[in-house]
Amino acid sequence: MSEARGPNPPDQPDDPSWKAYATDLLSSVSAVVLVGLLLFAVSGVWPPLVAIESKSMSPNIHVGDLVFVMEEERFPGEVQQGETGVVTAHAAESAGYSKFQKPGDVIVYAPDGNNQTTPIIHRAMFWVEDGENWYDEADPEYVGAADSCDELNNCPANGSGFITKGDYNGQYDQVTNLSGPVKASWVIGTAEVRVPWLGCIRLSATGAATQPGACELL
Repeated sequence: MSEARGPNPPDQPDDPSWKAYATDLLSSVSAVVLVGLLLFAVSGVWPPLVAIESKSMSPNIHVGDLVFVMEEERFPGEVQQGETGVVTAHAAESAGYSKFQKPGDVIVYAPDGNNQTTPIIHRAMFWVEDGENWYDEADPEYVGAADSCDELNNCPANGSGFITKGDYNGQYDQVTNLSGPVKASWVIGTAEVRVPWLGCIRLSATGAATQPGACELL
């Protein structure tokens, strides 16, 4: 004898919410990776975007800006220094070449070639050769109290490289011993474009220290 059965219960559809969430998450991650790879392909530098942590390049680059960095040799200016791909401020003045409202390229470099510390983003002012007395080429306004090469840090030059300075700063990096003359091999790339405030997101996420009052809206 067959067992009596009631009507079959209606089929319960599977809950698709987790699948939709997983699909959206995968799509978002894929899009971010794709954009990152595209930017890397264009710039030749990883990471291709850097967040500005200090006001040393104000008023032309601000704390919280996100800056696109490109390998310096990809699109060099006509008056580049040798084969470095970098145009110094001194060379740019006569050529009418400017970046971020002032003559000369803004470079990202590892101070003293130390890749374990935070890179510096400052303007390349002029080039010096190893052993050169560069006091006379320097702007007297940016050498502090020094009256001669003997009183100037990193003079004579302890290696060929760029003398650099933040647009906001009152002295060259080499005067304050932030770095020796920046060798071409220490240069990570040149700053090309800035996006205001977008870097604050990265700084907030990583907990990187910034100047007081910066990114305060986040």
